[in-house]
Parts: sequence; structure tokens; C-alpha cells
Amino acid sequence: MMQAAVRVFAEKGYHAATIRDIVAAADVAVGTFYFYFPDKETLFVYLYEETAEFLLQTVQQAVVGRATLPKQIAAGIQAYVNIGTFEPAVVSLLLVGGVGTLPALVKGRADFRESLVNIWQQPLDLALDKGQILPQNTRRSAEALSGAIDEVILNLIDQPDAKQQASSAVSDLTQFCLRAVAYTGG
Repeated sequence: MMQAAVRVFAEKGYHAATIRDIVAAADVAVGTFYFYFPDKETLFVYLYEETAEFLLQTVQQAVVGRATLPKQIAAGIQAYVNIGTFEPAVVSLLLVGGVGTLPALVKGRADFRESLVNIWQQPLDLALDKGQILPQNTRRSAEALSGAIDEVILNLIDQPDAKQQASSAVSDLTQFCLRAVAYTGG
């Protein structure tokens, strides 16, 4: 039911999606829905938090597992692109579906965005300490990278051949990020 709900919310948006749409897509009875969730809002907030945690953990593990800034950025972007191309509804739910939909989601969305920025800032801080990037406000750089990466992935998942474009998107985006933070390799 959860996967069906993510797809329904991504396709129709929160307000247009109905409980009947969700149970039809999941091929379960309405009573099954209400056994687990009291209403659509509770389900949406739950799905948002779960998908955010999944994406954050996946990207964080990819970044932490690499030794150099280029490899950290490439691995993090690759993990994010993989989720986007194989589960586009997840990315749509996080980046589009959660915007301005529910007051209950304002803090969760802010927390998600903050965590994503922190994932990108950590390797930038290390690279700055090692003199591998020019002096800069790594917080602002991480915010800019996060926004740029999100935008490219959102555009990529809208393409009919997203899986074929994924590799070049990762390469292009990695090079863009390294140029944006003035990576010197030193």
C-alpha cells in the first residue's frame, strides 16, 4: 500500500489524490487503509518522512564511503540519480509533493532540506581544511549544490529515456559541482 500511495501522490499530488485512488492502486480494501492510517494526511506525512530518511541514508552512505571530494560528490550524485531513475515517485514526493501541501509537513521538509545540505557540506569542509577548494562559505556552497542537484534530477526523471541519460547526468553534474566549489585538487 505504501508504494502505491507514493505513486498516487506523485502522479496526482496530495490534494487531488484520494484514499480510494490509493486503495485501488494498492488493490486493498478501504478498511485496510483505515486499519493503518486514520486519514490521508497522516499517511502522506509518514511517507514523506520514510522516503526522506531512505534517500538521506543512501546518499550519506555513498558520500562517506569515498576518500576524495570528486569521488564523494560523484558517488552521492550517483546514489541520488539511481533513486530518481528507478523510483522517480520517491524523488517527486520529496521535492515536489511536499512543497506547500500540509502545515504538518513544514518542519519535516525543512529537516530534510537541512540534512541534505549537511551531507554536501561535510566533504566541502574537509576539502577546505585540506586546501583542495578555494576559501568559501561551505554552507552556502552546499545549499547551492543541493538545489542544483535537485533541479537536474527532477528534470532527468521527467525524460522518457532517463535511465539512458543517467550516466552522463552524473558525470556532467559532478563536473559542475567541482567547478562550482573551485576544486583545485591540492
